[in-house]
Amino acid sequence: MKILALDLGTSSVRGLVLDGDARPLPGALARRRVTLTVGEDGTGTLDAEGYLACLAECLDELAAGGHLRDVQLVATSAQWHSVVPLGHDGTPLGPVLAWLDTRPEPAPGAAGPADPDAFHQRTGTWWHRCYWTVRLPWLRERTGGRVARFAGLAEYIFGALLDAAPMSVSQASGTGLLDLRTLDWDPEACALAGARGGDLPELAPVGWRGRLRPEHARRWPQLADVGWAAPVGDGAASNVGSGCVDATRAAVTVGTSAAVRLVEALPAGAPPPRLSQDLWRYRVDHDHVVTGAAYSSGGNLFTWAKRELRLPEGAALNEALALVPVDGGRPANVRFGGDRPPGVAPAGSGEVRGLSFGTTSVEIFAGLMRGLCDLVAEDLAVLESGVDSRVEVVLGGGALAASRWWRAAFGAALAPRPVWYQRNPEIGATGATLVALGRVGDAARLADIGRTDDTTSPS
Repeated sequence: MKILALDLGTSSVRGLVLDGDARPLPGALARRRVTLTVGEDGTGTLDAEGYLACLAECLDELAAGGHLRDVQLVATSAQWHSVVPLGHDGTPLGPVLAWLDTRPEPAPGAAGPADPDAFHQRTGTWWHRCYWTVRLPWLRERTGGRVARFAGLAEYIFGALLDAAPMSVSQASGTGLLDLRTLDWDPEACALAGARGGDLPELAPVGWRGRLRPEHARRWPQLADVGWAAPVGDGAASNVGSGCVDATRAAVTVGTSAAVRLVEALPAGAPPPRLSQDLWRYRVDHDHVVTGAAYSSGGNLFTWAKRELRLPEGAALNEALALVPVDGGRPANVRFGGDRPPGVAPAGSGEVRGLSFGTTSVEIFAGLMRGLCDLVAEDLAVLESGVDSRVEVVLGGGALAASRWWRAAFGAALAPRPVWYQRNPEIGATGATLVALGRVGDAARLADIGRTDDTTSPS
């Protein structure tokens, strides 16, 4: 069996082909970088139509290489929290607000949930700028009331390509408008968002499959009769791809951003366990939830520091970092892009302390990386308090693949827990594929996990 997996990320869009066990096939990968527009005012946006064009180029490249022959399913990992206002003809009325955008604010005098704790327990979210409860009214005001409906990036893409584009429960949970137990739109959350009638996408039922529109089936005939599974939120997909699908193993993923997360089984209708006020909870699918904390800095911090600190490249950087203890570097606050919920620190809150004329750029770099490790360690302890036991940890994501030192620093910060490393850089695509195949339970067995020094494996 061959599966086409799409990864609708923040810094790039990728298409790759995997086998029936969700293992990437050699050479069957197409990738296009996308431009995330950021600003000092907290702007973090993507061009919707440009993004769609990049995905089409990926599909063209895979088709030209013969990689789309015999594909039987399309699975998608897509970023959470994005939203784009659409006009009556489906045309974007502005850019896509990505998770990084910190500009939305409640209107003056607007009231939040009647019972904030009950709201948090139902939706897994807060009345916060990251979620549609605050974003939709803010967007309406900025577009002069011309909005016909709202969509996430994934629904916009699917709406352009497929015969239908309902929103998966996984993507819907990232909006902050979904009741995690009933798997329907939460009335109070929708009222806060000012969402009425057809403002929101329909919700995809279990096992939903879409099909290419005729004009796109002619462009990619190999996919003409192939079903497209409902998208999975990128964080949930990364946990599954990391082999972290029960309460014994947490995933720490560092891609463009970073997060620590724990997946648990929770069928629709079942009461969820009590949620700490410091953590969010979203849906993986109709049968699983993911709980955790996320950070605005990850691979974007790594990229910024390498560029602005004019660090050495490749092996030279690794050699320089090897001279810095994994608990060393300079103390740092890594909230360069502001806080993810529930925090409200604005963009531009990052800082590095303890500098002297003897401080090197590599020591500053190490301090930034260690600063993220310490944030993750604090939130992992909160996660563990909800399951009453110490957990194993699996590191994954492109930024960690690029830095052996960072993996070692995480190992030190998270000790004495066992800390493993997922060598597969495409954990989001892998996880989305396993969810689409209904094989979440196989994820731990199929994961390519080793120690942070790549010597042994628990799987």
